[in-house]
Amino acid sequence: MDHDTIFAIASGAGRAAITVLRLSGPATRVIVESIAGKLPAPRSAALATFRDPATGDAIDKGLVTFFPAPKSFTGEDYAEFFCHGGRAVVAAMVKALGGSGARPAEPGEFTRRALINGKMDLAEVEGLADLIDAETEWQRRAALRQSDGVLGRQAAIWRGALLEASALLAAEIDFPEEEDVPGASGRRVCEILTPVLAGLKAELATARAGERLREGVTIVIAGPPNAGKSTLVNALAHRDVAIVTPFAGTTRDIIELHFDLGGCPVTLIDTAGLRESTDAAEQIGILRAREKAQAADLVLWLSEARDPVPSGVTGGEVWPVFTKSDLVPEGKKQSLCQDLCISAETGENIDVLIKRMEDFARDAVGGGHTGLIARERHRKSFEAAASALARILDNPEAPAELLAEDLRAAMFSLQRLTGVVDVEDILGEIFSRFCIGK
Repeated sequence: MDHDTIFAIASGAGRAAITVLRLSGPATRVIVESIAGKLPAPRSAALATFRDPATGDAIDKGLVTFFPAPKSFTGEDYAEFFCHGGRAVVAAMVKALGGSGARPAEPGEFTRRALINGKMDLAEVEGLADLIDAETEWQRRAALRQSDGVLGRQAAIWRGALLEASALLAAEIDFPEEEDVPGASGRRVCEILTPVLAGLKAELATARAGERLREGVTIVIAGPPNAGKSTLVNALAHRDVAIVTPFAGTTRDIIELHFDLGGCPVTLIDTAGLRESTDAAEQIGILRAREKAQAADLVLWLSEARDPVPSGVTGGEVWPVFTKSDLVPEGKKQSLCQDLCISAETGENIDVLIKRMEDFARDAVGGGHTGLIARERHRKSFEAAASALARILDNPEAPAELLAEDLRAAMFSLQRLTGVVDVEDILGEIFSRFCIGK
């Protein structure tokens, strides 16, 4: 399949002013000439009349560009057709491409070919996927940085240091009689590896922030029934996403709301009121509410009185919030914690709560300035490499063969980051999330 010529619509589906169709593979030159009537100069746009090769009938007039291998996105001969976005025009172009010997591309196949042909490394591919999925400004910045190859470049620097240390150990193993000072190689290896391990540990220290930025900060709204949880969710969403009634137990299932909080992606979760119940459906909702709270980065515990948060409520951080302040006499309000005494009905102190949530989210994702780690896969590779290097530095006088084995394990972990070694087990998962035309 890697030798097939593939095509796909690279722009959005449906009626549009302009539609872009991509073409890549060994037959690209021939297909472009058969449809456009000519092969444009490399990396230049040319105006052409597109025709169906089977009938010679004109389809549309538009632009065509050609990028000869290897200087293209995929590393193969590659072309793009820019035609009008009417459904009939696009359908005719798809028919013409398919009838010329090209086949429809699989999801992410263009990017996969770029990876196979060395135009991108695996970390850059993941960054590109994140850039497509980015919903907030901070996510966009982080994904753009990743797709620009920052992780691959740093991994290459570390790998160079590990190769130098490996060469020293290999020389000691192969030519032990040439070693003038016993243990000299081990000491030199430690000097080389110490800054590498320090760099790995520094990145691991910010790993959770990077993963949170990509996945979003989770904030759970919990509390007893009729505490105003769903009303607060609606107020934060500026629309009715949750049903609100004066009856206890209205919310029984989990309601999730995804939104941008000051540039940070946040998942806000409304949960069932926590209480003792004999209703089977409500019991399931309460169980799910507790599970969500335990996994959350922040729990807002809403109640109508300043009761302590029940001992069973756990999460990354728990904030007690007093609700329905519009129903509290002015005199009594003074004795309450004013900045967390809110009314979703009137909007009192909602802005204060939002600002606190925004500050929390910003701190949770490192202010948007995250390190190299954006996925669990990255973190695990960093941890494995750091663990292997730590074993070397903890016992530098160990036999060179043992040090070399730990060094090999560390190098393997770093290579997995960029796909230098076999990573077929994760390629399918990554590319399945791509658009057809990407």
